[in-house]
Amino acid sequence: MTTPSLLMSDVLSALHDTSPYCDVYQHDPELSNMPASALHVDTGQQALEIPVHQHRKGQLVIALHGVVTCRVAEGLWMVPPHSGVWIPGAMPHSNRLTRGGRMCYLFIEPAALEMPDHSCTLSISPLLRELILRLAALPQTYAEQGPTARLVEVLFAELAGMPSERLHLPIPEDRRLARISDALIQAPDDRRTLGQWAQELAMSERTLARRIQRETGLNFSRWRQQLHLIVAIRYLAEGMSVQRVSEEVGYQSVNAFISMFKKLLGTTPTRYLDAHRQRLNGIGRHSNH
Repeated sequence: MTTPSLLMSDVLSALHDTSPYCDVYQHDPELSNMPASALHVDTGQQALEIPVHQHRKGQLVIALHGVVTCRVAEGLWMVPPHSGVWIPGAMPHSNRLTRGGRMCYLFIEPAALEMPDHSCTLSISPLLRELILRLAALPQTYAEQGPTARLVEVLFAELAGMPSERLHLPIPEDRRLARISDALIQAPDDRRTLGQWAQELAMSERTLARRIQRETGLNFSRWRQQLHLIVAIRYLAEGMSVQRVSEEVGYQSVNAFISMFKKLLGTTPTRYLDAHRQRLNGIGRHSNH
């Protein structure tokens, strides 16, 4: 991302008068030194895009409905419902939420909890989700020994045990390679070969393969599969059928798509969806107690 990053206060100022979600941008985490604070965001019937910015506190972005896309210098994350992406403090990033989506931000003081020093995707348990939503409903400032502080202690204990997921797409920094990633993100069914891309970028196929491997840590085929995986998860989360998803990401047969999905995630798309439905049911049962 070469766009100059804004401080959180700059984002609030720039979007306060123009965004239909003005109340969202009145929550500035930098105004509080509490160990944690949270914000619930509902986009209504429009997509929401927050431009490149940064803040001192670390941020966990949780998708409640729809799909959140987070982009940082090291790559792109597409977060399906009931997962989250961790972004360390002072790291420039942008967020996008699909139309009709809902998400929740959890802001954490740098010294309050040991978290990864790099961006990553985390599973979000039903308990952790409910704790964060409860915190979002409470005042941003609270007593150090009060009920909210105790809630944050339980939240931190639950967060520390959350496993990471493989939903990261490394983005090349080289501008010519970025043309490939931009094109495939816009059209995941683009099936141009490595040789065709090399010809378009005026370099040899061997040079292009070497540069992609060096910048992403993956060969071209594996890198494109990773893109297909995270795009597919986004479509599946939106309710698209497995057959339709396989077509949208350019697979000639649904069996080939299922094979790719299972190879990368260890389960089929249907079982993946079933697991998320079970998690949703668990959330519902937890919310009713």
